[in-house]
Amino acid sequence: MHKPATTDFPVHDLIRHRWSPRAFSDKPVERAVLASLFEAARWAPSSNNEQPWAYLVATKDNPEDFAKMLSVLVEFNASWAKSAPVLVLAASRLNFPNGNPNRNAFYDTGAASVLLSLEATERGLFVHQMAGFDPAKAKQVFEIPADCEAIAAMAIGYPGDTSSLTQKLQDREVAPRTRKPLSEFVMSGRWGHTSPIVTR
Repeated sequence: MHKPATTDFPVHDLIRHRWSPRAFSDKPVERAVLASLFEAARWAPSSNNEQPWAYLVATKDNPEDFAKMLSVLVEFNASWAKSAPVLVLAASRLNFPNGNPNRNAFYDTGAASVLLSLEATERGLFVHQMAGFDPAKAKQVFEIPADCEAIAAMAIGYPGDTSSLTQKLQDREVAPRTRKPLSEFVMSGRWGHTSPIVTR
């Protein structure tokens, strides 16, 4: 299923077609394709080229790892994410090597994850990113170092049949996509003053 965004200004088709479904096919994602997603993430920009991101990956090829990953998701997300062939946990290293805090770590990890998502879109895959997981449990289950923090989970796979979802989730799957208007967040001169760049 595809739900291209209706944009106010032209953007690349990869951006228009990137969205976050919950209905996934059980078709496996080839190892080489997955590797390309993380290669895309690798080339994201980061403060001082620190590249603070790390990804824990679980595929259905390894049921034990997959079960561990499912166990850290909140129940609602686990209920549909269990159908995806790949689950991922994104983490950030919080300090620079000299011990100083890296205040851009989450920002940079987000940038890497966006590139991962766009590469997935190019390859006919979808990525649904989730805040609904237990970071403390993830830290314990995956032995994440003290100076790193898990910040997002992801389900990755090919689109599936929406009838596999509950009726409530089916309704959300087909609902129109919406976003705030540009006038609410693109400003010039002072906070709250809409930039003329985005006015017609």
